[in-house]
Amino acid sequence: MNILQALFFPPEQPGGVSSMVPYITEKFNKRGWDMELFSLPRRVRGKGTEPVTFNTFDWTRYAGNPIVDKYIQTYKDYVWWTKLRIRKSYDLIHAHHPIAALAIKEVFPDTTVIVTVHSSYEGELLLNGKIEEGGPEQLFLTSIYGEMEARLDQILTVSNSFKGYISEFIQDPDRIGVIPNGYDEKRFRPISHENEVAQLITVCRLVPAKGLETLLQACAMLKERGHPFVLHIIGDGPSRTELEELAKELNLYEEIIFYGYMLHPEEFMPFFDVFVLPSKAEAFGSVFAEAALCLLALVGTNVGGVAEQIENGRNGLLVEPGDAPALSQALEKVVVDPTYRYQLARAASEKAKKSYSLNRVIRQLRGVYERYGK
Repeated sequence: MNILQALFFPPEQPGGVSSMVPYITEKFNKRGWDMELFSLPRRVRGKGTEPVTFNTFDWTRYAGNPIVDKYIQTYKDYVWWTKLRIRKSYDLIHAHHPIAALAIKEVFPDTTVIVTVHSSYEGELLLNGKIEEGGPEQLFLTSIYGEMEARLDQILTVSNSFKGYISEFIQDPDRIGVIPNGYDEKRFRPISHENEVAQLITVCRLVPAKGLETLLQACAMLKERGHPFVLHIIGDGPSRTELEELAKELNLYEEIIFYGYMLHPEEFMPFFDVFVLPSKAEAFGSVFAEAALCLLALVGTNVGGVAEQIENGRNGLLVEPGDAPALSQALEKVVVDPTYRYQLARAASEKAKKSYSLNRVIRQLRGVYERYGK
């Protein structure tokens, strides 16, 4: 079977979709499948000029909005690049972004196209304060779900909770399949180490949706109670300056290290003890599974796919988003008790190996491809 894996932008960093899809492609190719990667280069901007028409709603009612116009131009660019670069036919195309899926279906209307929706783009914009509830951007982006239902052959997503979210915007929720992300254990694996002081780590884009101000507040409480720790923050983003200032205000300068963007955090992660990320929302939360495979204790929030990965008190700890005191108490449990920390980490690792292996994803996707492919 000849299959195209269509990403939105090229994979540039490990972790999550950006590296999972290339690894899936590699695994299928080794098994004798004919599979290729395709994506829109970041240098391609403003090339597409063909008009865009959707079947289920009139997007022009939102025209003139900068975010909507950017999505529409990206759609045009994806169509332009696809027509320019792809000269062959495929039995099936698997896209990993709504815009990529709809654009490529326009170019190949008679080819089976399935899409995996990996996150809520409108949800991220809302949490990051970029758009308002009920505004034109949210209405446009949520209307895209109905357009996918009308034009694509299959919709997949990465968690049951996110399936429930998407179901509100389509006619037949039973059409949505769930295939959680998977990871290669060879890339994410523990390394024997012993830290005298508990080492906490978080890896994420520095934006309000990740709740890092709550984490800093929780760490300040932890310090006030006399518990030593070091927090390592890997990632960059628009909130970095604000977070660095907050760290100084909370007297955490000695306890926190801001690394900025790091190309291969999985090589660094196994030397720490606790992974913590108090996100306000997560469709899946790939980095939790990655940290579990590195044998770190997990501390997260009771949201989305994170809550599906962590059973509170068994393979990690969950708190409500925005609750700094509760987060501080959870961190205290794993900071002061290395034995308990190890028990949580071991249970998290066992679940990750069982539930989030790349081989499991390959098996599930194979079933989908064989069902829908020619």
